[in-house]
Amino acid sequence: MTNEEQEFQACDACGVSAEMGFIIKEGDDVAEVSIFAQSKVALENEFNNYLALAKEVNANFEYQASELTEESTELTAHIKFECSAEKLIFELKSRSLAK
Repeated sequence: MTNEEQEFQACDACGVSAEMGFIIKEGDDVAEVSIFAQSKVALENEFNNYLALAKEVNANFEYQASELTEESTELTAHIKFECSAEKLIFELKSRSLAK
C-alpha cells in the first residue's frame, strides 16, 4: 500500500470542467431571460411559464421585463433571486422551457 499524493484536478462532467466556486458566485443572483415569439400574447404566455418556474424555486423573486407592444417579437427579463444557488437552479430547470 502506498500513500501517493494526488494533484487536485477539476471534475470533468458532460464536457465541462469547473469548480463549484466558479459557478456559484456571491452576488450573482440575477438570471436573464430572452424570449422570442410571433406575437405579444405568445410572449406573455411563454414568460408566464418562466415566472411560474421562478416561483417554484423561490416565491420571493423580483423581475423586470422589457415593455411589450402589439408588434413585439422579443421579450427580455431579469429575474432576481435571494441567492446565487436559486438562480442556478432556475437556469438549470428553465432549459426545459427553452425552445
